[in-house]
Amino acid sequence: MVSGAPRRALVLALVAASLAAGGCTRLRGHQGYIVDPDLANSVQAGVDTRSSVSKVLGQPTFASAFGDAEWYYVSRDTRNYAYDRPKPVTQTVLRIRFDDKGVVRSIDRTGMEQVTKVAMFSKVTPTLGRKRSFFQDVFGNIGAVGAPVGGPGGQGGPGGPGGGRTQP
Repeated sequence: MVSGAPRRALVLALVAASLAAGGCTRLRGHQGYIVDPDLANSVQAGVDTRSSVSKVLGQPTFASAFGDAEWYYVSRDTRNYAYDRPKPVTQTVLRIRFDDKGVVRSIDRTGMEQVTKVAMFSKVTPTLGRKRSFFQDVFGNIGAVGAPVGGPGGQGGPGGPGGGRTQP
């Protein structure tokens, strides 16, 4: 039987080991539509309409931006470690195109070949004006309320930086 300080050290070591092992666990995630291949294959071009597709597959993930000519069903599976960003493993995009009468015109499927990594540009976008810190933005107007408009430190008016005309 272990007692006292050695027991505490053993418990602490077990807790630390379990926390460290938890960080190495691989996480799995799913986003979007859950594709049932049998239902997706049952939709036929020239036969089905918007209402029948809606009854079989449900509402789309999103529709085309211009009108209701295309419906998209998007499904993505991801994997990652607890300390990492999710990476797509599988992706399925089911695109259903409709004609003017609402009948299915075509059905397209795409997969991982459409996934791309977009690297963000790390530089700062240049803007006009002064560079101000966070605290200058937050506290910069303290004392400016009630200051004379045309006087020193104010904006516009005679004698100010706004370019007003001075009287002779």
